[in-house]
Amino acid sequence: MKISIIGGGPAGLFYAYLMARENAGHDVQVYERDAEDATYGWGVVFSDVALAFVRDIAPELYASMTAGQVVHDDMAVVHGGTRVRLANNTFHRMARIDLLAALHRHCRQVGVKLHFNSRQDDPARFADSDLIVAADGANSAIRSRLAEHFQPELDERPNYLAWYGTTQLFPALSLIFRQNDDGLVIAHTYQYSADHSTFLVEVDPATFERAGLGRMSEAESLAYCEGVFAEDLQGHRLLSNNSQWFRYTIVKNRHWHWRNIVLLGDALRTGHPSVGSGTRLAMQDSIALYESCQAQPGSVPAILADFVARRQPGSDRLQQAAIKSTEWYENLGPKLHLDPVSFAYDYVTRSGRVDHAEVRRRDPELADAYERLQAGPGA
Repeated sequence: MKISIIGGGPAGLFYAYLMARENAGHDVQVYERDAEDATYGWGVVFSDVALAFVRDIAPELYASMTAGQVVHDDMAVVHGGTRVRLANNTFHRMARIDLLAALHRHCRQVGVKLHFNSRQDDPARFADSDLIVAADGANSAIRSRLAEHFQPELDERPNYLAWYGTTQLFPALSLIFRQNDDGLVIAHTYQYSADHSTFLVEVDPATFERAGLGRMSEAESLAYCEGVFAEDLQGHRLLSNNSQWFRYTIVKNRHWHWRNIVLLGDALRTGHPSVGSGTRLAMQDSIALYESCQAQPGSVPAILADFVARRQPGSDRLQQAAIKSTEWYENLGPKLHLDPVSFAYDYVTRSGRVDHAEVRRRDPELADAYERLQAGPGA
């Protein structure tokens, strides 16, 4: 097949690699709007379960991804100035640019043609392709151009976010909740390399307005966040990489494909940064589309129908969990009076997929502490 992939993120690159590795006769080309060494973004994070799917289907890529990665077993929730440890939460972290570099290298080894600085928004440009894969992100130009066919639903969430980095290292994936005169400011932070951490700041609309963040420059917003989290940063600075405030959009599509064009990754559906599932979802999409190509060789309509049947149930479940997590952060007001242990417990069970038995299995210390609080004094 001749396969044209628009978008050189993890979804497009991983699918390109799997297809070209499977059959050298495929003509697989990837068109990426940015330069090869563009450094947008900081780190990415995978749970043990999330990374296992890469190991199972592409152990050689898994080896490249995990070489020199940062792995830690703990999370932490900081509420009311108290840190609560959440045990047995193993996360693998790596720089986004390192992940992309590994994918570039493996793609080239199997003959994928990579085109950088190549913005594409018209699928007619690829009329001679058997399959066109639109993996061009949450703001997909292809999806927008063909919106009447894909029928996207774009749900812009109310909270504001800004992606920063820092040289302060947070070995435990940490969620830090700080209150000041403006309201509640949240940091989602984790170490992803030997010398850097991702530091995502989130505020609700009322806090955003009272603080005047919408009227601040990029440098002023950064300084404000440094002040809020001074105790946590311990003298380290926040680092900006075009770190503008934005509202996250939950993307859904009624139709996943049209003719020989299929959506993949964030163009198809987004998760949410609060659950760190975006890259996982994207790469699982790649695996499913690849497996559909193996199951239905030679028939693009059959491939695309198989892809939807194979992938949609799991995709919908993960996205629904992401939406519940998003809503938890958007409705924290009634929970802020909780003691640190109860607050952390509420966080762990926020998606509805973790009950008390699962908390006890994962983290007996947290379960014991919560049970003591529920029993009351003298119990």
